[in-house]
Amino acid sequence: MLVVTIDRPERRNAVDLDTLRGLRDVAGDETVGAVVLTGAPPAFCAGADLSGVDSEEFGVRLTEALTAWEDWSAVRIAAIDGPALGAGTQLALVCDLRVATAESRFGIPAAHLGLAVDQWTVDRLTEEFGWPIARSILLTAERVDATTLHRTGAVHRIGTVDKAVAWAEEIVRLAPLSLDAHRAALSEASRRPARDTSVDEVRARAWASADAVEGRAAFAEKRDPRFTGR
Repeated sequence: MLVVTIDRPERRNAVDLDTLRGLRDVAGDETVGAVVLTGAPPAFCAGADLSGVDSEEFGVRLTEALTAWEDWSAVRIAAIDGPALGAGTQLALVCDLRVATAESRFGIPAAHLGLAVDQWTVDRLTEEFGWPIARSILLTAERVDATTLHRTGAVHRIGTVDKAVAWAEEIVRLAPLSLDAHRAALSEASRRPARDTSVDEVRARAWASADAVEGRAAFAEKRDPRFTGR
């Protein structure tokens, strides 16, 4: 059993390129039966740290990290205490199970920044959180608390990282080949047909827009953005 902690408290654990590389690399250990992903207080992960980083490169590195975790044979548990926003919600989604404190909140603030998330995130969000909550998160940029998600089953247990670790210790005592078979079957059940490439074109237009530049500038300057649809 392994505990992986995002430890950038001065940035509320917003992930940068080094953090994403570390998350990608740790996922290669096939001797681990269960892994708990958490963040140092005061947050699980407040999103992406794009300071001085090319957004396209960041997107590639984030995809690499998420793919590595999705392909990892370990049972993955996210232990959330505090905000899990943007990349934080994506990291929670790539885990099989979620334990969160009641006051923790999930959200994807892309619409506040003039950006758009990728199709994997939308698919995963609808699968793990359900269509109604996915729509509120993506179309209104709403933050949803762990208590609400616990009622729907999207958060499996309410509790701290200690509760997640105790659960992981129980899981590693189960039959590993049974878990492998069930994980493979769950992955197969969630497969979707190839998507229309127009989705990628619309997303690329958002990322390349003047609104995306305005959204990031407004966030940095702590003011409301002025979007024009261009």
